[in-house]
Amino acid sequence: MTRILVTGGTGVLGGALTARLRERADVVVLSRSAHDGPGYARGDLETGEGLADALADVDAVAHCATAADYRHPDRDVAATRNLLAAAGDRHLVYISIVGVDRIPFGYYRSKLAAEGLVETSGAPWTILRTTQFHDLVATGLRLMSRLPAPLVPTLAVQPVDVGEVADRMATLVLGEPAGRVPDMGGPRVERVPDLMRAYLGAVGSRRPTFAVPFLVPGAAAAAFRRGHHLAPAHADGTRTFADHLRTTVVARGSVAASDNRSDH
Repeated sequence: MTRILVTGGTGVLGGALTARLRERADVVVLSRSAHDGPGYARGDLETGEGLADALADVDAVAHCATAADYRHPDRDVAATRNLLAAAGDRHLVYISIVGVDRIPFGYYRSKLAAEGLVETSGAPWTILRTTQFHDLVATGLRLMSRLPAPLVPTLAVQPVDVGEVADRMATLVLGEPAGRVPDMGGPRVERVPDLMRAYLGAVGSRRPTFAVPFLVPGAAAAAFRRGHHLAPAHADGTRTFADHLRTTVVARGSVAASDNRSDH
């Protein structure tokens, strides 16, 4: 049976991917802890310690770990470099973000640099870029909704379901190296104010939403305004943000109640 190592296996995408892969392969999740138990392998991406042992008998690697450290964006680059050095000629599948090559944002630049390491490593590789996950968009809306007056930027987003991304990743990591594969986006390009109204409705709030122009200065903000983070030609996802709200907010009365207590 194919043996897969998943980095970031306890994260949103990594967890969903691990669950899917375990139906079809022998899966090991990389962990810095020495006592996670069966199904885990100890290894530290930041130092490289333990990676060689964790990769023993592994056929392919799904690299989902990300530091998302906006103060030290090079952490992702160092982690990817250490993983590649230990992985040798194993197939490595890397998850990235639509627009990393067109948006001069620190975290995106680190993802692009990590892509470059993968592409020039000499190892077989596959890279998938996706738009933002529903979970990330929902988190941003929740935080904005807690402001005294929810001012929402008139920005477009194309949220995609993490489970559908995990399905695509599982197929890629169990398949042959494919290089840079087509981007994957959610089913709809939607305006953030509209998503905020949907979110507030889902949590039972009647608060008004105030849409404001996204006038943040700088080249990165301009790139977002131009839609470089979108993939309308690859609207491959089928689960909409409204579907996500129905299962993560409406179906969880405690979540809605909690948000309502926060003046929603």
